[in-house]
Amino acid sequence: MIAELDVLEQNESKSPTRTPVIDCDIHNYDGYGQKEFDDIIVRYLEQKWQRHHEMIGRRGHAAGAFPRGFKNAARNDAWPPSGMPPGLDMKFVTGQLLDEWDMDYGILNPLAGPGTQLNIDYGSAYARAINDYQIAEWLEPEPRYRASMVVCEEDAEGAAREIHRLGNRDDFVQVLLLARTKEPLGRRKYWKIYEAAVEHSLPIGIHFGGNGGHPYTGGGWPSYYIEDHGGMSQSFQAQVTSFVCEGVFEHFPTLKVVVIEGGFAWLPSLAWRLDQSWTRLKEEVPYLKRKPSEYIADHIWLTTQPMEEPRQPHHFHQLLNQMNGGERLMFATDYPHWDFDSPARAVPLDLPDNVRRNIMAENARNLYGLE
Repeated sequence: MIAELDVLEQNESKSPTRTPVIDCDIHNYDGYGQKEFDDIIVRYLEQKWQRHHEMIGRRGHAAGAFPRGFKNAARNDAWPPSGMPPGLDMKFVTGQLLDEWDMDYGILNPLAGPGTQLNIDYGSAYARAINDYQIAEWLEPEPRYRASMVVCEEDAEGAAREIHRLGNRDDFVQVLLLARTKEPLGRRKYWKIYEAAVEHSLPIGIHFGGNGGHPYTGGGWPSYYIEDHGGMSQSFQAQVTSFVCEGVFEHFPTLKVVVIEGGFAWLPSLAWRLDQSWTRLKEEVPYLKRKPSEYIADHIWLTTQPMEEPRQPHHFHQLLNQMNGGERLMFATDYPHWDFDSPARAVPLDLPDNVRRNIMAENARNLYGLE
């Protein structure tokens, strides 16, 4: 099925009227091809951390893995002739994705998870190395790429320093965290990160994944991959709830948060439930001056992958209406993963032209300040 879709998408004719495309989720590292990636990144580490990397290496918590049937969690045609793992060959990715679909921009999200490292000093050093790697091997060679800045969130002061180091560069457009963290991201221990991000007008991106030492469910560790893959939205709901209830948006009124690869159909019902709870429990959070749903509407953006596909097509239109008409929804492919969403097929065909354009490119263009 995957291989058939790959062929169909490559041969599919383009519309005579071009719809701009900005891909908000491209993985130039995703946790697989570990040796090949480490061989690259070690060159960007400071000498003392190179020695640490060679002698000790990474140390973090265990997390779920993709099914072996999808090697490196990649689509079948994403393996480049160079022999590098999917996502690491910049020229191949550019040709297969940006050139093939005539994209205006692609947002890079390396899923290295430096914040999951138990040695947070090493985690911060590793984050710096990844960001320098992105500059040298992706951003400078190809001007259509923009990057997410990775940081070690458990070292909030170090993360803030990294944001200040690179925050004035136009080619870094957000700060990237993962959904499964050691503590909910609204906690004040993380606020220095948001303070620095706001100073540089950078959104906070929260992506699928992570391994903070806890299961993503409130009931314990699941048995099957399908539970992990389909249920990750629970982690995102917990993070959105934490941002709202801890008062992050009240304290940082210009902060923007992007939920990446976590779905989006759950957001309206979460907002309704929080509003109902707030009417009865607002005394506990007196610093919240507005309904939770209002903070969510003003501060939360989301990406389309995975696209929600209700059985009744008109339910999708109802969902968009409950989400400000789709003004906070942005297109993403999740390249090079096996559940890649094609720009030609991801968004329902019966959307109004202006809504389609906003989702496919303009919402991201406005959020990230792209020309």
